[in-house]
Amino acid sequence: MVLIKEFRVVLPCSVEEYQVGQLYSVAQASKNETGGGEGIEVLKNEPYENDGEKGQYTHKIYHLKSKVPAFVKMIAPEGSLVFHEKAWNAYPYCRTSESPPSLTNEYMKDDFMIKIETWHKPDLGTIENVHKLDSNTWKNSVEVVPIDIADNAQVAAADYKPDEDPAIFKSVKTGRGPLGPNWKKELVSKTECPRMCAYKLVTVKFKWWGLQTKVENFIQKQEKRIFTNFHRQLFCWIDSWVELTMEDIRRMEAETQRELEELRQQGQVRGTTAADE
Repeated sequence: MVLIKEFRVVLPCSVEEYQVGQLYSVAQASKNETGGGEGIEVLKNEPYENDGEKGQYTHKIYHLKSKVPAFVKMIAPEGSLVFHEKAWNAYPYCRTSESPPSLTNEYMKDDFMIKIETWHKPDLGTIENVHKLDSNTWKNSVEVVPIDIADNAQVAAADYKPDEDPAIFKSVKTGRGPLGPNWKKELVSKTECPRMCAYKLVTVKFKWWGLQTKVENFIQKQEKRIFTNFHRQLFCWIDSWVELTMEDIRRMEAETQRELEELRQQGQVRGTTAADE
């Protein structure tokens, strides 16, 4: 048994703009979550081509001992809280060569998996079953969860930052924002304003007797939190990335990879941990 949710994140930017904005924001957010021997270690970030498909391959290691809840740390063997993520990003769809991008743990092997499939579409989140699951799975096993980046009620008090609030931010370079309570409805009539939706299908499997349901629900809650905070940041950082090219991004990623390793070796962990929730 697995727990499946589809998170839909609507944004006031185009699919083409989002490709740059997403990569820029991933690099920035990674720095904020790395330090003290923990965080993200980038092993590979390189172009790939397979059967005519082109994209970017990444292999990352997540060192997360302090970022999991206490009930997991109590029973997790030493070294088991290190996770490998291998992903093939063939934007606007992100997947692996055999299955969608997955986060796995070397200790639990097939008993633990977080799989994330993402379609980026130029709409307001109105497509049903964009991932083309079989009808039985779609109707009976998938919960659709809309995320409104401007709704502060969806943000934990500990995560709120005024400079990352789309409800008060206004972009100097694009004129977009602030996003009011009805901003998504207003996009319908504003044909000149770009819009898109990231459809993120998250499948979680944690096969551990007595903890499966609790951990799977915790992980899905954390995924929603990550998607919400990340996309709020992405929009509020738009003036920093909207004029960048993909060449700029690749250079920045190389620099970030070096910085992440330096931060991970420092003695202070930055960012809120899951254990603090």
